[in-house]
Amino acid sequence: MTGGLRVDLNCDAGESFGPWRMGDDANILEHVTSVNVACGFHAGDPATMEATVLAAKRRGVAVGAHPSYPDLAGFGRRSMRVEPAEVVTLLLYQIGALETIARSNGVRLTHVKPHGALYNDAAGDRALADAIVSAVQRAGNLRLFGLAGSNLIEAARAAGIPWAAEGFCDRAYDVDGRLRSRTKNGAVIADPAAAARQSVDIVVKGRAPVDGSAGVALHVDTLCVHGDTPDAAGIARAVRTALEGAGVRVAALE
Repeated sequence: MTGGLRVDLNCDAGESFGPWRMGDDANILEHVTSVNVACGFHAGDPATMEATVLAAKRRGVAVGAHPSYPDLAGFGRRSMRVEPAEVVTLLLYQIGALETIARSNGVRLTHVKPHGALYNDAAGDRALADAIVSAVQRAGNLRLFGLAGSNLIEAARAAGIPWAAEGFCDRAYDVDGRLRSRTKNGAVIADPAAAARQSVDIVVKGRAPVDGSAGVALHVDTLCVHGDTPDAAGIARAVRTALEGAGVRVAALE
């Protein structure tokens, strides 16, 4: 993003599985500009994947893949010891499944955002980040979403593939720029007003607030709202309203 005047607003969605419902996808998609669709390994199933793609298409929301470690029981939030070569094939499988569903419905896949522990692990592990980048390269002309300032962004830059530095509306930061562990108090920001304030700070001021400090410098291209955060749709609405009120154009990445 240039000049802090434009940002993409994305959400993680399509995370229901069979009769088990997760999130309020229909409402959150009214406020975001990109969606990361679960591909079946941490959540989601074929019917949910297609329904989410179609819901995004109706609203003009850009569609990306949200692949994970194979961890349905842990919702993809448990770290796993997986060899880099296996990570590549796991991601190709998931991206390929969603890409076929999307293409068959006249939708072009635009990006890939790893989910949960895979995303967080790759932020600090260059070999894992390189494996993810390799999968994205092999999958086609897709953009990689990764934590701002992390190994995911450095690996994408080194490989010469499109990337987007990501910040978070509904997660607290630590002073190292990493997301606060969900095992710690205050890790999730469930108050829409607080999430909106943090989002404006990140985009307009270039800093994420951190308890007891001046905050951490961040420059982002896209902001995320987690679909499983309580009142995710309310958060997305408050964030978009606040950003636009601050003169920021909220739009999908070109």
